[in-house]
Amino acid sequence: MSTPAHDPLDDPLARERAHLAASRAALRAMREDVEALDIRDVAANWVNAQVLTRQIDERVKALADLSDTPLFFGRLDYLHAPGAERAEGAGGERFYIGRRHVHDADGDPMVIDWRAPVSQPFYRASKKNPMDVGLRRRFGYTGGDLTAYEDEHLSDPAEPATAGKLLQQEIERPRVGPMRDIVATIQPEQDEIVRSGLSGTVCVQGGPGTGKTAVGLHRVAYLLYAHRERLARTGTLVIGPNRSFLHYIEQVLPALGELSVRQATVDDLVAHVEVRGTDEAAAAIVKGDARMAEVLRRALYAHVTPPAEPVVVVRGSRRWRIPAYELEEIVAELLDRDIRYGAAREALPQRIAHAVLVRMEQAGEAPDDRVQDAVARNSAVKAAVKAVWPAVDPAKLVLRLLSDAEFLAEHAAGILDEDEQKTILWTRPARSVKSARWSAADAVLIDEAADLIQRTHSLGHVVLDEAQDLSPMQYRAVGRRCTTGSATVLGDLAQGTTPWATRSWAEALAHLGKPEGAVEELTAGFRVPTDVIAYASRLLPHIAPGLTPVASVRENPGFFEVRTATGTADVVDACLRLLRNEGSTGLIAADARIPELAEALEAAGISCLAPGEETTPDTRLTLVPASLAKGLEYDYVVLDEPRAVVDGEPDERTGLRRLYVALTRAVSGLIVTHTAPLPPQLAERDA
Repeated sequence: MSTPAHDPLDDPLARERAHLAASRAALRAMREDVEALDIRDVAANWVNAQVLTRQIDERVKALADLSDTPLFFGRLDYLHAPGAERAEGAGGERFYIGRRHVHDADGDPMVIDWRAPVSQPFYRASKKNPMDVGLRRRFGYTGGDLTAYEDEHLSDPAEPATAGKLLQQEIERPRVGPMRDIVATIQPEQDEIVRSGLSGTVCVQGGPGTGKTAVGLHRVAYLLYAHRERLARTGTLVIGPNRSFLHYIEQVLPALGELSVRQATVDDLVAHVEVRGTDEAAAAIVKGDARMAEVLRRALYAHVTPPAEPVVVVRGSRRWRIPAYELEEIVAELLDRDIRYGAAREALPQRIAHAVLVRMEQAGEAPDDRVQDAVARNSAVKAAVKAVWPAVDPAKLVLRLLSDAEFLAEHAAGILDEDEQKTILWTRPARSVKSARWSAADAVLIDEAADLIQRTHSLGHVVLDEAQDLSPMQYRAVGRRCTTGSATVLGDLAQGTTPWATRSWAEALAHLGKPEGAVEELTAGFRVPTDVIAYASRLLPHIAPGLTPVASVRENPGFFEVRTATGTADVVDACLRLLRNEGSTGLIAADARIPELAEALEAAGISCLAPGEETTPDTRLTLVPASLAKGLEYDYVVLDEPRAVVDGEPDERTGLRRLYVALTRAVSGLIVTHTAPLPPQLAERDA
């Protein structure tokens, strides 16, 4: 690693610091230029002025200079001038790679956005394929101050191809606060996924610490860079498993200058009713089964009844009669078109009106579109539509299915057996939609019914994280949000902790409506220490046979210890031991043990946070129920009572998966404390 020379004029580090200072000044000037824009002469009206003002405000925020975040983290020096086929990269020319583009007063780039094509060799160039890069320089920072640099001479065969110390230090840097971006440490296999095209759906299978969540978020940032106009129109969405997780990741995209990405949980997407109830696991499994989509479709279209009477439309002194058989043909044609229930219902009065206009024309009249619209609004036509194709409320439809055994049996015949029907029927039927104690699975059914009636708005791109825990019906709910767009699906089959957890990514992609999606696997572990991931991987044969274990590439094996405890005092002692280190500490325990541990921490005078609350230098301990640990990371973890974590789930396999999640939340060290015997699956494997 290079250190400063004595002569400032010959000091490379001083020159790099000067470039950093100049770049920050240029970014400040860019922001001031935007703030100084006068829109009075270009805004035609108040609405335009408001739109322009909002766009300017967003641009100012995107140009914010975060004082503790490096403006650039690398440099590329190219070997040759570009040929006819090369558009960027020239001999003697160098590019500083950073989180956003910065240019000087003349428009010349001082920092290149990491997403630009010229930046790609920073992540992919190697000794075997230098991509015309002579030198790749990485910078080390303390806070926002540039303190070191490290060079790789990719064209020098004498220099060994090894991972640099700065890269390793950045990967292993202690974490305090929410998740940060990994833009300085993206690896070639990750970069390939990040830069894959907008049109294709990508599913990333990644074990703990492989960076799949970060890859998904950086993919969104890259797509917004490469397809900004299109995604500005169609929108992007990041879906996480819970609010704590979303709070944990919410700063990643703004740090990259992207402010327009919405974040939500699946429950947020399907919030048509207030969820106040819960399901037994057996009922939730049936309600989440993809077969329920056909049950709902049958129940909905059962409301369409064949016309029994003709429609007689009176206009002035004339009466126009459409016989029942012709109405039946119109209804049959709409059903055959397989369009949304609501769209067909809206089309029906126009079809009837058209039939009336045909008769008018045959009688020598010359009606126009205004006449057709008037006929469509005629009371006789409205009455016929109401009788033949009545309006249906999606929540009332689901309410009836779950309350009326005969109605359910009629439309679930041949799809659900009798036991399955009994499982999802309410023992005490609700009187109304508002009084019903809807469960999360019920809300998904209502969302499915709503989409059968009226098409759900589709976005340009959706990122679905921790996807392994979704039911088939939840996948369908997400898929409806990107029917005309693409998706990035992120997850780990070994971390599926719901009774309906995904069995294969091919099955998940099919339910999502993206069967052509490509499945990529990340197996290099950058976050979890070697000893910790090796211990947790003992569970893999029992929870996900055939899945490739994560191979840690960390040079630091990390701290790992299994302690026999006599009570909560030993757990508190383990927390105090880890809090002596720099960074965050998580105490993870079975949900039922959280109150007891909270009391023990309070008695010991140790303040703690709930999952999702931001750690501070003064409060670095988070008390985490095992059910909320997924997706979160801490520098150090104390895992309390593995047996209790397993026993807290409805079955052993789900419990072991929950334990696997809890064991793999540590970035630097893990202490496992237990009074009860450890699960036998954690015993030493046979040699």
